[in-house]
Amino acid sequence: CFFLLCTYAVFVNGFVCKDPKEVTAEDFFLAAKLDMPRDTKMSKVGSIVTLLNVMRIPGLNTLGISLARIDYAPLGENPPHTHPRASEILTVLEGTLYVGFVTSNPDNKLFWKVLNKGDVFVFPQGLIHFQFNPNPYKPAVAIAGLSSQNPGAITIANAVFGSKPPISDDVLAKAFQVEKKTVDWLQAQFWADNHN
Repeated sequence: CFFLLCTYAVFVNGFVCKDPKEVTAEDFFLAAKLDMPRDTKMSKVGSIVTLLNVMRIPGLNTLGISLARIDYAPLGENPPHTHPRASEILTVLEGTLYVGFVTSNPDNKLFWKVLNKGDVFVFPQGLIHFQFNPNPYKPAVAIAGLSSQNPGAITIANAVFGSKPPISDDVLAKAFQVEKKTVDWLQAQFWADNHN
């Protein structure tokens, strides 16, 4: 897209193609400081995801890739979520992670592994997956490659219990087979994003 001759605004994958005469090396660069640890203390789930996608690096437009650094506090997790537009490959740089994904209905089979430094695991596009640092004393760090310039992320708990406006507690009580007061309590929580 960067090398298309654009005489008017052309959108590809929701992002404007830049006139090739105006493209610079800065469109393909970001001083992301991925070598620097992120502060996980303020995260309710004990993780911080630093996503580098087309919104942060315009040169990714149409290339079908993005990258994320994920920092995990001791016992921190990247909670169950899905990427509607990407598969993911995760590499552990430091620490240990319990990871897994769940297949679709009717089986809902869990595929999981405990990963150590240097290990790799793949999460297929659209499937619910998670990562958890089981170590109560040491943080963990991973790098993830995603097969989309804009993979999207749907954190399951946030989407179900933190939607605006809220999903009817009648619907959720029946779906989760719990009392309405449990649903009301869950919906009253502050559902925070762990992306920066």
